Amino acid sequence: MTKFIKRWDAAPELPGATAFGRYITRKGVLASIGHTAAEYHEVLEAYEAGFSHATHFYNAMPGFRRKNEYKYEGTVESIYLIDDMTVEVIGDGIHVPATILKLIYKIKGVQKTALITDALACAASDSQEAFDPRVINEDGVCKLADRSALAGSIATMDRVIKAVTTQALIPLFDVIRMISETPARIMGIQDRKGSLRKGKDADILLIDKNYDLCGVIAMGKIIKPI
Repeated sequence: MTKFIKRWDAAPELPGATAFGRYITRKGVLASIGHTAAEYHEVLEAYEAGFSHATHFYNAMPGFRRKNEYKYEGTVESIYLIDDMTVEVIGDGIHVPATILKLIYKIKGVQKTALITDALACAASDSQEAFDPRVINEDGVCKLADRSALAGSIATMDRVIKAVTTQALIPLFDVIRMISETPARIMGIQDRKGSLRKGKDADILLIDKNYDLCGVIAMGKIIKPI
């Protein structure tokens, strides 16, 4: 399993989740919480069982809520309270608004925040046609046709850089670290990914002063001419 599965997500509140977390971490798999409504005690228990990461932070997980007359922390606040838990954020500027991107950056910081595209396959097609008839592509994102929820991202990484830099006003240097160095470290592949150093994979994305893509090199091979 260790050879092929690098990461596994689970909802901590489900029966057997903590035992599962202990098992997969012993096998060298990154345990991450996601699509969850876990409360603080459940998130903390999961963290202590080996769940060190949060998938799609703020998406498919509730924040602060009330039960009758009392107020309770949600999954989001619980993750903030655990300093060493890392998070990944869909950085298209739509799944998470700019104000929340700023908040994540302020609280979790560069070394605990990974920016991702979460792009669906249609992001790579010329038409960007949605993958399912129940889904529409509108306003730069995939939505359920009844517009009741988002259904996925069509962002590419250059778009993430532009959105986080220009909308959330996070410094470009920090944005670059959050799309390269931080996720490589979280996944345990910083020995070959995440920075430009001799001996590492030559994965390079080139952007111009307007943050538009102007060149791509993957494993040393030119994919998009400069």
